[in-house]
Amino acid sequence: MTAIDEGGQSGARIAIVGMAVRIPNADSLESFWSILEAGKEQISRFTEEQLRAAGVAPESVTNGTRVAAFGALENVDLFDAGFFGFTPREVEILDPQHRIFLETAWSALEDSGTDPDQFAGRIGVFGGVGLNAYLIHNLLGNQDLIDTVGAWSINLGNDKDFAPSRVAYKLDLQGPAVAVNTACSTSLVSIVLGSQSLQSYQSDMAICGGCSIHLPQDQGYDYHQGGILSPDGRCRPFDRQAAGTYDANGAAVVALKRLDDALSEGDRIYSIISGYGLNNDGSLKAGFTAPSVDGQSEVIRDALEMAEIAPEDIGFVEAHGTGTQLGDEIELKALNDVFGGASNDSYRYLGSLKSNFGHLDTAAGGAGVIKASLALKSGTIPPTASVTDPVESLILGKPPFIVNSSPVPFPSGLAAPMHTSYLRSPHLVGDIKRADQVLSYQCRRSMKIVWTPFGGNSNPS
Repeated sequence: MTAIDEGGQSGARIAIVGMAVRIPNADSLESFWSILEAGKEQISRFTEEQLRAAGVAPESVTNGTRVAAFGALENVDLFDAGFFGFTPREVEILDPQHRIFLETAWSALEDSGTDPDQFAGRIGVFGGVGLNAYLIHNLLGNQDLIDTVGAWSINLGNDKDFAPSRVAYKLDLQGPAVAVNTACSTSLVSIVLGSQSLQSYQSDMAICGGCSIHLPQDQGYDYHQGGILSPDGRCRPFDRQAAGTYDANGAAVVALKRLDDALSEGDRIYSIISGYGLNNDGSLKAGFTAPSVDGQSEVIRDALEMAEIAPEDIGFVEAHGTGTQLGDEIELKALNDVFGGASNDSYRYLGSLKSNFGHLDTAAGGAGVIKASLALKSGTIPPTASVTDPVESLILGKPPFIVNSSPVPFPSGLAAPMHTSYLRSPHLVGDIKRADQVLSYQCRRSMKIVWTPFGGNSNPS
């Protein structure tokens, strides 16, 4: 019996066997991790001349509220149509989010070493995309194009409901194809639904994730005091200077298998999902776009209970961390509610990749899972960028976490990342060989996933 088999849980555990990202300045896992480990911020900034050239009204450029920053994604206008069997006309009317979700799903499958034509089982697709800005800004005003191709073709290429089905169709995946639309927790909820599909044997592999492309990418945004977007185009989670986040474009996708199958087939395993929680705190939350402390606390406990892991066994929490005063305060209170009574004095760390890449919207939760999995695999917790003055509650140890400003090794003997995603608050808990555990979450309908690092019989290549 291996360490990960103890307790008879391996049949319910889910292995992450493939991962892929398309994030500003990071189109590979290697470049993504390099940015995280170095604590770099990936923000595109624009001059006044560039804003005017991009179509921003002159008065908006100079009125003092325009923030000339955005998390722009490279090559959103490029696509290998022939590789995926599209005609040029089909691509012209296709939402770029569908294209990039398809490309990233293919990359995650490739990273897992899976050929769908040779796979002996059903591969499901769970995921979603964001608001279709391409349709709004590029297609609806082109009546000649609409008259030529027809409104039905425009609908097929742009309705977010079709994104997972298009992946299944183009890659010949014959498991469930389910569109998930839960705002910025979309990709994380997709991972929970994919895990459930594997656990119920409706799928033998699951491709899960999300993609968000805000267009245009070169106009920055207007700052509104009290809103989620920051006045300077930076995100400082859990810092006294925190004033919000900034929007960013990207995609994140993972490939999942049942742990027993991954072990028997000799797959490389990045990490293992041991438990998850998913809830909604209804009208109790602080506002429509903010969770409640009670809802957050409850869903963290749900994930830990499913994983059969105690709070004191968690060494790292990858948080939602938008850097807003209200959101950060609620997260920290919920974490203190669960972890404040931990019975040991081991170091625990708290982080948020929004400090590096901004708010990736539908891809945010999936990107957090990939960050935590790479942290587990490397044995290193990357720093949270731009945080220099942590809020008082962290200084006082309420909750008992450290926001590290440089890379640190995983706490000895502790366990899995948990990731939270707001607006459908999923939480995951996972494990790997060392029992280093991470808690990760993106909420708003609270969900958490707990997972662990793997180091048993996997292929290290």
